Amino acid sequence: MRKNFLVFTCLLIAGYASVSTADAQDPINIVTTAVPFLRISPDARSGGMGDAGIALSPDANSGFWDLAKTPFATNSDAIGLTYTPWLKDIAQDVYLATLSGYHKLDEDQAFSASLRYFNLGQIQFTDAQGTPLNTSRPREFAFDVGYSRKISSTLGVGVALRYINSSLAKGAVTEGVTYKAGTTVAADLSVYGNNTANDGSGLTWGIALSNLGGKIGYTDNALSKDFIPANLGGGLAYTWVFQEDNKFTLSLDVNKLLVPAVPAYNPDDTSGFQQHLDDYHSQSVFSSWFKSFSSQTYSGSLGAEYTYLNQFSLRAGYYKETKEMGNRSYFTAGVGLSYNIFTFNFSYLAPSGSGITRNPLSNTLRFGILFNLSPQDNQ
Repeated sequence: MRKNFLVFTCLLIAGYASVSTADAQDPINIVTTAVPFLRISPDARSGGMGDAGIALSPDANSGFWDLAKTPFATNSDAIGLTYTPWLKDIAQDVYLATLSGYHKLDEDQAFSASLRYFNLGQIQFTDAQGTPLNTSRPREFAFDVGYSRKISSTLGVGVALRYINSSLAKGAVTEGVTYKAGTTVAADLSVYGNNTANDGSGLTWGIALSNLGGKIGYTDNALSKDFIPANLGGGLAYTWVFQEDNKFTLSLDVNKLLVPAVPAYNPDDTSGFQQHLDDYHSQSVFSSWFKSFSSQTYSGSLGAEYTYLNQFSLRAGYYKETKEMGNRSYFTAGVGLSYNIFTFNFSYLAPSGSGITRNPLSNTLRFGILFNLSPQDNQ
């Protein structure tokens, strides 16, 4: 299916280009990165809880949030699959699909792996006058492997290595510029604390450093490479158990994007702006993590989950981010159903905002399935 270049432009606005928005009183320079698909919630359970997931109980999708949770899982093996439509209001073949899983070696350590695949459909490129140039099928994926272990009965740590491939365009899409797939590698570091009782009641917490890696570029120009979405996240969750069969969990996540802001464009000083832009691109990745704290790129997620007999769950949540992150806010809802070794999760994001502040997942139903294998107490 051929689409107008407008679709691709919407995707760029969602994260592939540096966007500055302003009003008369308060100009805001939104901080954006390459490969922003790494920031899309890949889990339908957390998707129903305002995208809170760092401190939730472990499952097959733990590697997307906090890998250190995995040794605390009650199953020795689990596999998860999630399908997420993207920009559903204007495109039908854009989606994110994820596959994840882990294997516990024993009570204290586990290996995990996951794959994220982002398909952007078929794009018709045009020039400034609207003349068709050629078509492309942009797509991106990230594959990672991880190891986690308990260092005490209440504390776990995890590390993961990730390969990232982003193919947005190939060949001479625009005159004088030849594009290629961008690749890089990154790492995650995480800590998880589990202070729950045998019935699951109590406090859990987590801290995760995600996507700590090199820049990524789509041409041979070293100064055109962009930062990937390195992130520092922290989460708390508390679970109440009442009448044995009922559980209620409240979860809170706070995230800080570890990427500095692109210099704001000044039409009165184009030469100075270009120098600032060159200085921005020449920053080392390590120094950029610390410089990122000069920008207010924070987001918060608040989620609630009620579970009955460990078989039926109702979820709700709220997400809010600062203006420098894009100024999005939205409510979510979700349902979970478990039967035998299967768990089915559904989540829905209520519409909010307009233009570039409208979430691409608005009016979207996400679906996930978990295969929970080999209960640990049967090993």
